Amino acid sequence: MTRALIADDEPHLAHYLRDQLLALWPGLAIVGMARNGIEAAAAIADLEPDLAFLDIQMPGLSGLEVAQGIEGRTRVVFVTAFDEYALQAFEHAALDYVLKPVTTARLAKTVARLRAAPPGAEPGAGLARVLHQLTAPPPGPCLRYILAGQGATTANLDVAQVRFFHADDKYTVVSSTRGEHLIRTPITELVAQLDPERFWQVHRSTIINRAWLEGTRRDEASRLFVRMRGHDGELPVSRAFVHLFKAM
Repeated sequence: MTRALIADDEPHLAHYLRDQLLALWPGLAIVGMARNGIEAAAAIADLEPDLAFLDIQMPGLSGLEVAQGIEGRTRVVFVTAFDEYALQAFEHAALDYVLKPVTTARLAKTVARLRAAPPGAEPGAGLARVLHQLTAPPPGPCLRYILAGQGATTANLDVAQVRFFHADDKYTVVSSTRGEHLIRTPITELVAQLDPERFWQVHRSTIINRAWLEGTRRDEASRLFVRMRGHDGELPVSRAFVHLFKAM
């Protein structure tokens, strides 16, 4: 039986979508209903559904951010009122979208497409490419220096010295050749300010500096990890970003 989760901050739309899906797909089991992005991310990690129907505009985390953090084999369908650019992008991706207001005819096409896909099929580079297109910052000057705290002192760090940024509760840890510092800028805002040729977001909570990338490793479950020069330990890579390392 295929298991699905629905995430939408508008309960009546979520319930309508649930009822329509169950009518079109009798073998489908709705295993969770999330009211915001944070609940959705937690439910996907806990329940590992086969499918997640994600509203894009949700409080806490957007549907795009939730999708970026998925590490299991959950496939994503966005339920969105997004702009034309987004719709065109999804038309060329391996995923699907359902435009609000949801119609039975359009949802039937989505169900047919999902049922025809191999069970457990990898979202692949399509998801990452679409997410990158939708979340990419507008062109502008890239961040070169960053003010970061370390105890009672503040340092002006050259971003070239930074190995990686990692979200930690209310702060973002800056790991650099000068030690670990803290900033308040969240990863989602930071990635928009950094040179995308130099810095790669590899996880919902981590951005690495390619210049400090030492190598990668896969564990027995095929999860990918990166090692950074001058840093003990490894950093996990979300499946949405694995394509960045295809050439390695």
